[in-house]
Amino acid sequence: MGAMPSVFSMIINGDLPGRFVWRDERAVVFLTINPVTTGHVLVVPVDEVDHWESVEAGLFDHLTDVARTLGQAVKQGFDAPRAGLIIAGMEVPHLHLHVFPAWKLEDFSFAAADPDPDPADLDRAAETIRQTLREMGHGEFVPDA
Repeated sequence: MGAMPSVFSMIINGDLPGRFVWRDERAVVFLTINPVTTGHVLVVPVDEVDHWESVEAGLFDHLTDVARTLGQAVKQGFDAPRAGLIIAGMEVPHLHLHVFPAWKLEDFSFAAADPDPDPADLDRAAETIRQTLREMGHGEFVPDA
């Protein structure tokens, strides 16, 4: 019997809830449940890949392209001076790129992550990102909710 699917695969497959803001054939993007700032999303490959340094080059290129687009969206949607990008890979054995609006260097610390965000705040943040992506011309990749 194979290994259990990662928590991210369970979210991608709809077995666990997720606030999706992007979906294409190779990648999905959804809000994290422990944001370092409002609008913190995870760019995740549909296929389970654990270590970023072992991912196939074309898929990694696609993920970083999606992350760049999401960085532009969260920066614009939340009126932030910067967009942060972190690949940590310690908490879930499924490659994911953290993208978030950033105002200061401390925003790059997972120690500052909110352990219990208000679900309504997460819903509003997801809708802000979806709307911004649509305005940017990426509506074909934006799920309704």
